[in-house]
Amino acid sequence: MDLGERGRTGADDGPVEPWARYDPWRSAPATPSGAQPPPTGPVGPAHESAPSPESPSEPGTRARRRGVIIAVTLAALVTGTLGGYLGARYERDGGARTLVLPAPAPGPERPAGSVADLAARSLPGVVTLRASGSGEAGTGTGFVLDERGHILTNNHVVAPAAGGGALTVTFSGGQTLRAEVVGRDAGYDLAVVRVRGVKNLTPLALGDSEGVRVGDPVVALGSPFDLPNTVTSGIISAKERPVTAGGEGEQSDISYVDALQTDAPLNPGNSGGPLLDATGHVIGVNSAIRSADTTGEGQAGSVGLGFAIPVNQARWVAGELLAHGHVAHPVIGVALDSREDRNGALIGGDEDAVTPGGPADRAGLAPGDLVTAADGRPVTSTEDLIVRIRAHRPGDRLRLTYVREGKEHHATLTLAAAD
Repeated sequence: MDLGERGRTGADDGPVEPWARYDPWRSAPATPSGAQPPPTGPVGPAHESAPSPESPSEPGTRARRRGVIIAVTLAALVTGTLGGYLGARYERDGGARTLVLPAPAPGPERPAGSVADLAARSLPGVVTLRASGSGEAGTGTGFVLDERGHILTNNHVVAPAAGGGALTVTFSGGQTLRAEVVGRDAGYDLAVVRVRGVKNLTPLALGDSEGVRVGDPVVALGSPFDLPNTVTSGIISAKERPVTAGGEGEQSDISYVDALQTDAPLNPGNSGGPLLDATGHVIGVNSAIRSADTTGEGQAGSVGLGFAIPVNQARWVAGELLAHGHVAHPVIGVALDSREDRNGALIGGDEDAVTPGGPADRAGLAPGDLVTAADGRPVTSTEDLIVRIRAHRPGDRLRLTYVREGKEHHATLTLAAAD
């Protein structure tokens, strides 16, 4: 009898399928001693037989498998994400080391007399002025003269407000107050204004412009183009530079300045601000600039030619304005003829060109004389002579050199005060 037939019929119980009770997911039962275990190798078509009713259901098995796969996938995703994050941190922070940044280096020392030192000490005493009225408006600079609230600036800064317009003063810390004009003078281009109700002012110390030398370092403070607390520096590039400004043809509005010239950058809005020496003393009041702009359009910037009123003159004018509200201009008692350029200042040819009994008349000058020097300094134009005269005060003595009929003469006269 072959093995196939034997598997289909049992000796006592009838036909029995040898694999009917096999469950591949259940551990094999213990084999009785001496019994042979069932074959475990491949048996061909037996593996393809349908499971018996007692085997586990196939959908449940697949669900368990799917759950295991999802859990493993999620674990791998979490592990990969965490590993990537930790790797990035490791790369950024240099591994397990603690990241320590270097301590900030100490700043440079700023010795007394440095630009930073002068600016820190002086800016609290510098103000920005804004004037408006009669269809005009402007911005300029000024500086505190005393603890009573008096401030010195240029006349052309406050002129828009002089006819009842508005004038405000803004301190370096931002406080803004209304101001009033105490006195002003167009010929010297200086004005004094006052603010009230403010304490702890910082007046700037006035120096001596006579002791200034070409090449001395200087610092300019102001509000160019309405930018407060601006600091620029340079040197004194020339002294006794005759400068005329303003007026637009009106003699009463023209200012004549025997100016200090500086290459410290000055721009519109610097007018009226202080020019400081290396000790922080005011040696000049910034007043004018020479600009390369000849188009007449807009406001040109600095080209390194700025001019300041010497502080010795500004001190005297400010004192006159505080005491009297106006300034008496020094004169020599002549009418000058600027129509002809003869390399000097020509006294008019009319009989009344020299004021009878005036300083020039008493010194012997006559109509038609050509003044070529004042106090030994050349005079090349009418404006030059006026500037030299305005650099003095009434009562001062002035030595003139003049030419009459081709011959040079000298005369010393005492300046009078204009009526």
